Amino acid sequence: MLQRPQRGDPFWIWALHWWECLSWALIALIGLLTLVSDTPTATKYGLLALLAGLALCYALVRGFPGNPVLSPYGYLCVLILALGGLSYLGDGFGVLYTVTLAQFVIFVNSPRSAIIYSGFGALAITVGGTLREGWGADVLTTNTISSLGVYAVGVVIAVLTPKALDLRDERVQLREELKTTQLELSEVYQRQGAAEERERLAREIHDTLAQGFASIIVLAEAARSGLRGDPDRSAQQLQSIEQTARENLAEARVLVGAAPRSGVAGGSVATTLRRALDRFTEDTGLTVTAELTDVECDQPTRIALLRCTQESLANVRKHASASAVGVVLARHPHGIELEITDDGCGFVVEESHGFGLNGMRRRLAEFGGGLTVTSSVGDGTRILVTIPMNGQA
Repeated sequence: MLQRPQRGDPFWIWALHWWECLSWALIALIGLLTLVSDTPTATKYGLLALLAGLALCYALVRGFPGNPVLSPYGYLCVLILALGGLSYLGDGFGVLYTVTLAQFVIFVNSPRSAIIYSGFGALAITVGGTLREGWGADVLTTNTISSLGVYAVGVVIAVLTPKALDLRDERVQLREELKTTQLELSEVYQRQGAAEERERLAREIHDTLAQGFASIIVLAEAARSGLRGDPDRSAQQLQSIEQTARENLAEARVLVGAAPRSGVAGGSVATTLRRALDRFTEDTGLTVTAELTDVECDQPTRIALLRCTQESLANVRKHASASAVGVVLARHPHGIELEITDDGCGFVVEESHGFGLNGMRRRLAEFGGGLTVTSSVGDGTRILVTIPMNGQA
């Protein structure tokens, strides 16, 4: 039995539903007109009894699906007998076959059953009307032709309804698949967001806390070895350790959300880089030559340039064994360039897979920038950072 239509069902299913509702509205109207008409008493009561019995059976099947008293197919048998009886008792009542045609599709489970039961309905009104009018070739032919015309419409409805049901089921499946896909995409986006956030935190920790702790270790080792021979130098290194620890504490508070903004001190990008270079010179004693143009940029770009500088200087300290470092910051038509060179031992770029260089590349990619590393064993290293400005690549 066809269930009540749901939102999103094809128009054909809704049309059958409204046809069913309209049929009972017309049946109620016919019953009312019969009640107030001057039809003979016996015929009137017979018509009203058939209509009332049909309505009760319909209410039982629709209101209590699966009841043990009357099945949908049993109701159709009652409908067929009622149509035949109404056609026999009253002139023009055969039109109820047309009115109830949708029910022969709604209360069955297959097109074949709809075609068979609607065929019996056509036969019932043909026989009922012919018995009322009197047997004759002309009467039988006229009633048969009119019944077959309506029956043909019922066959079309029976054929089209399964296609509409298939379309409905396909839409339901598509909606379920869409819902499942949306849930899967939501989970993927959540995992991707979590992975990106972990990567961002890892990069920030590497560029700030990890470098600070590495600097503290180097300074502590140097201070311990120079306590007897150069106490003044050791005291300076201990002061650098204290300052680095304070900076790490500030960065840690930023990372856990206890500070309102980045731990990078204010000022222009040139001033920011100059502080980092002075600190590097103070901690390592290396010669640093700097040409820093005071370029204009926003805070995120300034932080990116500072982190790249800090990472490059940390690599010089840990790996390069250099004696001199050069830093050039310049503005070009295509954007900002930061070049950091050293005269250290160099390395094979293709064999370098460290977190630092990859982190720099990912950080610069967020700005549409790039990182170029030029080095070879024994020839030092050149780091070139490019960040486009005003949307230029």
